Formats: sequence, C-alpha cells, structure tokens
Amino acid sequence: MLGRCFPPNTKGKQQLRMIKLCDPAESELSPFLITLTLAVLLAEYLTGIIANGFITAIHAAEWVQNKSVSTSGRILVFLSVSRIALQSLMMLEITISSTSLSFYSEDAVYYAFKISFIFLNFCSLWFAAWLSFFYFVKIANFSYPLFLKLRWRISGLIPWLLWLSVFISFSHSMFCINICTGYCDNSFPIHSSNSTEKTYFSEISVVSLAFFFNLGIVIPLIMFILAAILLILSLKRHTLHMGSNATGSKDPSMEAHIGAIKATSYFLILYIFNAVALFIYLSNMFDINSLWNTLCQIIMAAYPASHSILLIKDNPGLRRAWKQLQHRLHLYPKQWTL
Repeated sequence: MLGRCFPPNTKGKQQLRMIKLCDPAESELSPFLITLTLAVLLAEYLTGIIANGFITAIHAAEWVQNKSVSTSGRILVFLSVSRIALQSLMMLEITISSTSLSFYSEDAVYYAFKISFIFLNFCSLWFAAWLSFFYFVKIANFSYPLFLKLRWRISGLIPWLLWLSVFISFSHSMFCINICTGYCDNSFPIHSSNSTEKTYFSEISVVSLAFFFNLGIVIPLIMFILAAILLILSLKRHTLHMGSNATGSKDPSMEAHIGAIKATSYFLILYIFNAVALFIYLSNMFDINSLWNTLCQIIMAAYPASHSILLIKDNPGLRRAWKQLQHRLHLYPKQWTL
C-alpha cells in the first residue's frame, strides 16, 4: 500500500499529509532481495489460499450435506473466506503494481485496493478473535454464573457477532480511506527519477483517528489475548489437577490438554505478530520500500497461511480430511499409469 503520512503540529487537530508515488521510489533492497521477497510473498499467498480453500471446502460440504454447520465451522468459513480474499487481493496487487504501474497508480484502482486491504484485514482479525473467544467459552472450566450463561447462549450469538464484525470492518475501512484522501494539492516531478508525486491533505482529530484504529485492530487483539490467556490458564490448571491424580501411565486426556495449550500459545504469538505488523504498516512509520516495511508485508502474508495450517493440524476433523485427500492424491498417479 503506497502512501506516507507526515503530521505537522496544528491547533486542536492534526493535519495528515499523504504522499502517493506514481512510480516506485528508490528502494533500500537490492534487486536480488526484491526478487527474493516477491518469491517469498507469492509462496505465502499460494500456501494460504490452498490451506484456507481446503478449510472452506470441508465446512461448505458439511453445510450442504447436513443443511447445517457447527458454530466453530461457521466461524472458520467466515475466517477462511476472508483470508482467501485477502491473500488473493494482495497477490493481485503485487502482480499489477509490478507489471502495470500506470494502471495501478490511478486513483480509483489504488484506493479500491486500499479499502479492500483494510476491510479484509480487519475482518480477519475480528473473525480470529471470535474463534478464540468461542473456544475459550466452550473449553475453559469456570463455574461463574455469567460464564455459564454465556456458554449456553454463545452458539446463538456468534452469527450476529460475525455479521456485526463485517459491518464494523467496512465502516472502519471507509473511515480510514477518508482520512488519507482529501483534495489533491499539487503534482510535481521528482528530480531524482522520472516519476511524479501527488500530495493529499486532510484534517482529522487525533482522538478520532486513534479511536478508529484501536477499534479495528487493538480491540480484537485484546479480545484474542484475553481469551487465549484465560483458556491457557484453565487448561493448565486442569492439567495440573489431572497430573496430581495420575497413576503413572500416560493419560490421553492430559496429552490432549497439553496439545491444546501449545496450539493456543502458537495462535496467540502469530496473532500478536500479525496485528503489530498490520498496525505498523497502516501507520506508515517507515518508507514504503524500506526493509522494515517489507518485513511487515512478509509477516502479514505468513500469518493467514501458518495459522490456517495449524488449524488443520490441530482440528481432528480437518486433519482426517487432509489425510484422506493426500491418500487420494497418491492413488491417482497409480491409476493413471494402468
């Protein structure tokens, strides 16, 4: 996402200045590193699309066959579809910006990519947070009346919460695009290259900007962290209790709890890294072609793929379906040779 904000001091409000480059600026990376980065990003995008496509196909088939789907399956469908759309969009953006920069630099195309990028990222963050929250409510062992009431009602609330997240994400994406676009002040050549530079100005309250960014990124991040930590603590306490009553032989239930603790910890680490990278990337702290900005792009591309692979690995139904798919793929070459 091209663009950079420079905030000068003003009274009461902060003026945000965004510079959009119509041609690529000088990069800190060598041509070899640029090529390597593009290859890594494309590999991450394709891996994420395949993994999330598999999750979507399995739960969609269950939905069609049984005329219903589990609550966790519904969340996974929303999450995987948003990630397929996000990584397809990012792959398309890289392709267009690399092959047809003049078309990509058109305002309508550029801002369409930008709105879609913010919207799909916010959706992905919210859906993953609801998945963590749902697992916490269903698995954690707490006896508080409010918690027990929430456990009883959570399956009915999730569909409404998912669609509310879509509405919130869309509202935030429209707001974010509005604060970065105003009127085109001027267009002048950059003497060090054959490119031109457009400068946009808009004014926005610093409090409003912080509020909307926090609501789009920090709030689902806090939800995810709290749900994951409480779930880990509950599982840890239950594991210690089972360990004190163990007879010496391996308990499958204890191993399952330990596996759930590890999986939740991995999810938590991945989610935090992705949210921080997204926040830095949207905040324009570094130049668009800097090493740190490129690292943020790699992290954001790696998160949907790695998280989805872990979901397949740790979900018994998805893991079983994946093994069946691998078995069929191994059988097809033998049939073709006969």
